[in-house]
Amino acid sequence: MDQADAQVAPPPFVLHAPARQTTPLVFTSPHSGRYYPPGFLRRSRLDPLTLRRSEDCFVEELAGGAPALGAPLLEATFPRALIDANREPWELDPAMFAGRLPDWVNTRSPRVGAGLGTIPRIISSGETIHAGKLDFAEASRWIEAYWHPWHAALAGLIEQTRARFGVCMVVDCHSMPSSAAAGAEIVLGDGHGTTCAAAVTDLLEQEALSRHYAVRRNDPYAGGYITRHYGNPAAGLHAIQIEFSRRLYMDERRMTKLAGFARLKDDTAKIFARLADAVPALLAQG
Repeated sequence: MDQADAQVAPPPFVLHAPARQTTPLVFTSPHSGRYYPPGFLRRSRLDPLTLRRSEDCFVEELAGGAPALGAPLLEATFPRALIDANREPWELDPAMFAGRLPDWVNTRSPRVGAGLGTIPRIISSGETIHAGKLDFAEASRWIEAYWHPWHAALAGLIEQTRARFGVCMVVDCHSMPSSAAAGAEIVLGDGHGTTCAAAVTDLLEQEALSRHYAVRRNDPYAGGYITRHYGNPAAGLHAIQIEFSRRLYMDERRMTKLAGFARLKDDTAKIFARLADAVPALLAQG
Protein backbone atom coordinates (compact mmCIF):
# COMPACT_ATOMS: atom_id res chain seq x y z
CA MET A 1 0.00 0.00 0.00
CA ASP A 2 1.33 3.45 -0.92
CA GLN A 3 1.90 5.77 2.07
CA ALA A 4 -0.51 8.28 0.54
CA ASP A 5 -3.14 5.56 0.11
CA ALA A 6 -2.78 4.53 3.76
CA GLN A 7 -3.56 8.08 4.89
CA VAL A 8 -6.95 8.18 3.15
CA ALA A 9 -7.99 4.52 3.17
CA PRO A 10 -10.98 3.46 5.29
CA PRO A 11 -10.50 0.67 7.84
CA PRO A 12 -10.24 -2.73 6.13
CA PHE A 13 -13.61 -3.81 7.50
CA VAL A 14 -16.84 -2.55 8.95
CA LEU A 15 -18.35 -4.52 11.81
CA HIS A 16 -22.12 -4.22 11.99
CA ALA A 17 -22.69 -5.39 15.55
CA PRO A 18 -26.02 -6.05 17.26
CA ALA A 19 -26.84 -4.26 20.48
CA ARG A 20 -26.59 -7.72 22.04
CA GLN A 21 -25.66 -10.97 20.31
CA THR A 22 -28.51 -13.42 20.86
CA THR A 23 -27.67 -16.17 18.35
CA PRO A 24 -24.47 -18.13 17.62
CA LEU A 25 -24.42 -16.80 14.04
CA VAL A 26 -21.68 -14.66 12.46
CA PHE A 27 -22.30 -13.29 8.96
CA THR A 28 -19.55 -12.24 6.57
CA SER A 29 -19.36 -10.36 3.27
CA PRO A 30 -15.72 -10.61 2.18
CA HIS A 31 -16.10 -9.66 -1.49
CA SER A 32 -18.42 -6.63 -1.48
CA GLY A 33 -15.74 -4.03 -0.71
CA ARG A 34 -15.46 -1.14 -3.15
CA TYR A 35 -12.62 1.09 -1.93
CA TYR A 36 -9.95 1.08 -4.67
CA PRO A 37 -6.71 2.74 -3.48
CA PRO A 38 -5.49 5.38 -5.98
CA GLY A 39 -2.09 3.67 -6.20
CA PHE A 40 -3.76 0.39 -7.15
CA LEU A 41 -5.87 2.11 -9.80
CA ARG A 42 -2.77 3.72 -11.31
CA ARG A 43 -1.10 0.31 -11.64
CA SER A 44 -4.16 -1.39 -13.13
CA ARG A 45 -4.73 -1.73 -16.85
CA LEU A 46 -8.51 -1.78 -16.28
CA ASP A 47 -10.95 1.05 -15.72
CA PRO A 48 -12.78 1.26 -12.37
CA LEU A 49 -16.11 -0.06 -13.68
CA THR A 50 -14.46 -3.13 -15.20
CA LEU A 51 -12.57 -3.80 -11.97
CA ARG A 52 -15.86 -3.72 -10.10
CA ARG A 53 -17.08 -6.79 -12.01
CA SER A 54 -15.17 -8.91 -9.48
CA GLU A 55 -17.19 -7.49 -6.59
CA ASP A 56 -20.00 -9.36 -4.89
CA CYS A 57 -21.86 -6.13 -5.31
CA PHE A 58 -24.55 -5.22 -2.75
CA VAL A 59 -24.17 -8.49 -0.82
CA GLU A 60 -23.48 -6.57 2.37
CA GLU A 61 -26.95 -5.05 1.90
CA LEU A 62 -28.58 -8.43 1.25
CA ALA A 63 -27.14 -9.62 4.58
CA GLY A 64 -27.66 -6.25 6.25
CA GLY A 65 -30.46 -7.46 8.51
CA ALA A 66 -28.07 -9.61 10.56
CA PRO A 67 -27.70 -7.19 13.51
CA ALA A 68 -31.50 -7.01 13.90
CA LEU A 69 -31.42 -10.81 14.32
CA GLY A 70 -28.85 -10.51 17.09
CA ALA A 71 -25.87 -11.46 14.91
CA PRO A 72 -22.78 -9.52 13.76
CA LEU A 73 -21.99 -8.89 10.10
CA LEU A 74 -18.34 -8.45 9.10
CA GLU A 75 -18.07 -6.48 5.85
CA ALA A 76 -14.81 -6.00 3.92
CA THR A 77 -14.19 -2.51 2.55
CA PHE A 78 -11.33 -3.53 0.22
CA PRO A 79 -12.16 -5.00 -3.19
CA ARG A 80 -11.58 -8.57 -4.27
CA ALA A 81 -9.57 -7.34 -7.27
CA LEU A 82 -6.96 -6.05 -4.79
CA ILE A 83 -6.97 -8.71 -2.04
CA ASP A 84 -9.16 -11.80 -1.82
CA ALA A 85 -10.07 -12.55 1.79
CA ASN A 86 -11.47 -15.93 0.74
CA ARG A 87 -7.98 -17.30 0.03
CA GLU A 88 -5.05 -18.34 2.16
CA PRO A 89 -2.93 -15.28 3.04
CA TRP A 90 -0.09 -16.23 0.67
CA GLU A 91 -1.56 -17.86 -2.44
CA LEU A 92 0.45 -15.96 -5.06
CA ASP A 93 1.19 -16.40 -8.75
CA PRO A 94 4.97 -16.15 -9.34
CA ALA A 95 4.36 -14.96 -12.92
CA MET A 96 2.91 -11.74 -11.49
CA PHE A 97 6.09 -10.75 -9.65
CA ALA A 98 9.34 -9.18 -10.73
CA GLY A 99 11.53 -11.28 -8.43
CA ARG A 100 11.52 -14.74 -6.94
CA LEU A 101 8.92 -15.40 -4.26
CA PRO A 102 9.89 -16.93 -0.90
CA ASP A 103 9.76 -20.72 -0.84
CA TRP A 104 6.98 -20.69 1.78
CA VAL A 105 4.52 -18.94 -0.54
CA ASN A 106 1.82 -21.23 -1.95
CA THR A 107 2.36 -20.88 -5.71
CA ARG A 108 0.72 -24.14 -6.80
CA SER A 109 -2.86 -24.01 -5.58
CA PRO A 110 -5.70 -24.43 -8.09
CA ARG A 111 -6.80 -20.86 -7.27
CA VAL A 112 -3.39 -19.50 -8.23
CA GLY A 113 -3.49 -21.54 -11.43
CA ALA A 114 -6.84 -20.01 -12.30
CA GLY A 115 -5.49 -16.49 -11.76
CA LEU A 116 -7.55 -16.02 -8.59
CA GLY A 117 -5.04 -16.13 -5.74
CA THR A 118 -4.82 -13.85 -2.72
CA ILE A 119 -3.72 -11.10 -5.10
CA PRO A 120 -5.70 -11.96 -8.23
CA ARG A 121 -4.14 -11.89 -11.67
CA ILE A 122 -7.52 -11.52 -13.39
CA ILE A 123 -11.00 -10.28 -12.59
CA SER A 124 -13.86 -12.78 -12.65
CA SER A 125 -14.58 -12.08 -16.33
CA GLY A 126 -11.01 -12.97 -17.30
CA GLU A 127 -9.25 -9.62 -17.95
CA THR A 128 -5.75 -9.14 -16.55
CA ILE A 129 -5.71 -6.63 -13.68
CA HIS A 130 -2.14 -5.35 -13.41
CA ALA A 131 -0.29 -3.48 -16.15
CA GLY A 132 3.14 -4.68 -15.03
CA LYS A 133 4.98 -6.92 -12.60
CA LEU A 134 4.44 -6.51 -8.87
CA ASP A 135 6.98 -6.13 -6.11
CA PHE A 136 6.67 -8.76 -3.36
CA ALA A 137 7.38 -6.21 -0.62
CA GLU A 138 4.43 -4.09 -1.70
CA ALA A 139 2.21 -7.14 -2.10
CA SER A 140 3.13 -8.08 1.46
CA ARG A 141 2.04 -4.64 2.65
CA TRP A 142 -1.33 -5.10 0.96
CA ILE A 143 -1.82 -8.48 2.64
CA GLU A 144 -0.81 -7.09 6.03
CA ALA A 145 -3.04 -4.04 5.62
CA TYR A 146 -6.18 -5.83 4.44
CA TRP A 147 -6.20 -9.64 4.70
CA HIS A 148 -4.80 -10.01 8.21
CA PRO A 149 -6.98 -7.40 9.97
CA TRP A 150 -10.14 -8.80 8.36
CA HIS A 151 -9.34 -12.35 9.43
CA ALA A 152 -8.25 -11.24 12.90
CA ALA A 153 -11.66 -9.61 13.30
CA LEU A 154 -13.44 -12.73 12.09
CA ALA A 155 -11.42 -15.03 14.35
CA GLY A 156 -12.23 -12.76 17.28
CA LEU A 157 -15.96 -12.84 16.52
CA ILE A 158 -15.88 -16.63 16.25
CA GLU A 159 -14.13 -17.07 19.57
CA GLN A 160 -16.42 -14.57 21.34
CA THR A 161 -19.45 -16.36 19.91
CA ARG A 162 -18.25 -19.81 20.89
CA ALA A 163 -17.36 -18.58 24.38
CA ARG A 164 -20.89 -17.22 24.80
CA PHE A 165 -22.92 -19.98 23.17
CA GLY A 166 -20.61 -23.01 23.14
CA VAL A 167 -20.82 -23.15 19.32
CA CYS A 168 -20.50 -20.77 16.37
CA MET A 169 -21.97 -20.80 12.87
CA VAL A 170 -20.35 -18.64 10.14
CA VAL A 171 -22.58 -17.72 7.19
CA ASP A 172 -20.27 -16.53 4.42
CA CYS A 173 -22.27 -14.49 1.88
CA HIS A 174 -21.35 -14.10 -1.79
CA SER A 175 -22.81 -13.51 -5.23
CA MET A 176 -22.06 -15.35 -8.45
CA PRO A 177 -22.15 -14.27 -12.09
CA SER A 178 -25.30 -15.42 -13.88
CA SER A 179 -23.10 -17.50 -16.17
CA ALA A 180 -21.44 -19.38 -13.30
CA ALA A 181 -24.17 -21.88 -12.43
CA ALA A 182 -26.71 -22.30 -15.22
CA GLY A 183 -30.14 -22.83 -13.75
CA ALA A 184 -29.06 -22.23 -10.14
CA GLU A 185 -30.14 -19.12 -8.26
CA ILE A 186 -28.69 -20.00 -4.85
CA VAL A 187 -25.72 -22.30 -4.22
CA LEU A 188 -25.01 -23.64 -0.73
CA GLY A 189 -21.41 -24.69 -0.11
CA ASP A 190 -20.65 -26.82 2.94
CA GLY A 191 -17.49 -28.54 1.74
CA HIS A 192 -19.56 -31.51 0.60
CA GLY A 193 -20.93 -31.97 4.09
CA THR A 194 -17.68 -31.40 6.01
CA THR A 195 -17.92 -27.79 7.28
CA CYS A 196 -21.27 -27.58 9.03
CA ALA A 197 -24.10 -29.65 10.45
CA ALA A 198 -26.16 -31.23 7.68
CA ALA A 199 -29.32 -29.93 9.35
CA VAL A 200 -28.20 -26.34 8.68
CA THR A 201 -27.72 -26.97 4.96
CA ASP A 202 -31.05 -28.79 4.86
CA LEU A 203 -32.89 -25.90 6.51
CA LEU A 204 -31.36 -23.25 4.24
CA GLU A 205 -32.19 -25.32 1.18
CA GLN A 206 -35.78 -25.90 2.31
CA GLU A 207 -36.30 -22.22 3.13
CA ALA A 208 -34.96 -21.11 -0.27
CA LEU A 209 -36.98 -23.74 -2.15
CA SER A 210 -40.14 -22.70 -0.32
CA ARG A 211 -39.60 -19.22 -1.78
CA HIS A 212 -39.26 -20.69 -5.27
CA TYR A 213 -35.51 -20.30 -5.75
CA ALA A 214 -33.56 -22.89 -7.72
CA VAL A 215 -31.02 -24.27 -5.23
CA ARG A 216 -27.88 -26.32 -5.74
CA ARG A 217 -25.42 -27.75 -3.22
CA ASN A 218 -21.63 -27.54 -3.63
CA ASP A 219 -21.84 -27.07 -7.41
CA PRO A 220 -19.98 -25.13 -8.65
CA TYR A 221 -19.02 -23.64 -5.26
CA ALA A 222 -18.36 -25.93 -2.30
CA GLY A 223 -16.91 -23.16 -0.13
CA GLY A 224 -13.62 -21.30 -0.21
CA TYR A 225 -10.94 -20.63 2.38
CA ILE A 226 -13.31 -19.04 4.90
CA THR A 227 -15.71 -21.96 4.92
CA ARG A 228 -13.05 -24.65 4.93
CA HIS A 229 -10.65 -22.95 7.34
CA TYR A 230 -13.17 -21.99 10.01
CA GLY A 231 -15.64 -24.83 9.57
CA ASN A 232 -14.76 -27.57 12.08
CA PRO A 233 -17.96 -29.14 13.39
CA ALA A 234 -16.11 -31.46 15.78
CA ALA A 235 -14.85 -28.34 17.57
CA GLY A 236 -18.25 -26.63 17.63
CA LEU A 237 -17.37 -24.41 14.65
CA HIS A 238 -19.66 -24.55 11.62
CA ALA A 239 -19.44 -22.61 8.35
CA ILE A 240 -21.45 -22.45 5.14
CA GLN A 241 -21.05 -20.37 1.98
CA ILE A 242 -24.10 -18.91 0.28
CA GLU A 243 -23.97 -17.69 -3.33
CA PHE A 244 -26.77 -15.59 -4.79
CA SER A 245 -27.02 -15.34 -8.57
CA ARG A 246 -26.52 -11.73 -9.65
CA ARG A 247 -29.24 -12.02 -12.25
CA LEU A 248 -31.74 -12.07 -9.39
CA TYR A 249 -30.99 -8.53 -8.28
CA MET A 250 -28.51 -6.54 -10.38
CA ASP A 251 -27.46 -5.39 -13.84
CA GLU A 252 -24.08 -7.10 -14.18
CA ARG A 253 -22.84 -4.69 -16.87
CA ARG A 254 -23.81 -1.42 -15.20
CA MET A 255 -23.34 -2.65 -11.61
CA THR A 256 -26.72 -1.30 -10.55
CA LYS A 257 -29.66 -2.81 -8.67
CA LEU A 258 -32.66 -4.24 -10.45
CA ALA A 259 -36.23 -4.25 -9.18
CA GLY A 260 -35.67 -7.82 -7.96
CA PHE A 261 -33.24 -6.59 -5.30
CA ALA A 262 -36.04 -5.69 -2.87
CA ARG A 263 -37.62 -9.14 -3.14
CA LEU A 264 -34.32 -10.97 -2.70
CA LYS A 265 -33.35 -8.81 0.29
CA ASP A 266 -36.71 -9.46 1.94
CA ASP A 267 -36.51 -13.21 1.27
CA THR A 268 -32.92 -13.35 2.51
CA ALA A 269 -33.90 -11.60 5.74
CA LYS A 270 -36.68 -14.13 6.31
CA ILE A 271 -34.41 -17.09 5.56
CA PHE A 272 -31.76 -15.79 7.94
CA ALA A 273 -34.38 -15.08 10.62
CA ARG A 274 -35.54 -18.68 10.39
CA LEU A 275 -31.93 -19.82 10.69
CA ALA A 276 -31.32 -17.60 13.71
CA ASP A 277 -34.32 -19.12 15.48
CA ALA A 278 -33.41 -22.71 14.64
CA VAL A 279 -29.61 -22.76 14.73
CA PRO A 280 -29.08 -23.64 18.42
CA ALA A 281 -31.15 -26.79 18.05
CA LEU A 282 -29.67 -27.58 14.63
CA LEU A 283 -26.11 -27.40 15.91
CA ALA A 284 -27.02 -29.49 18.94
CA GLN A 285 -27.94 -32.25 16.47
CA GLY A 286 -24.34 -32.20 15.16
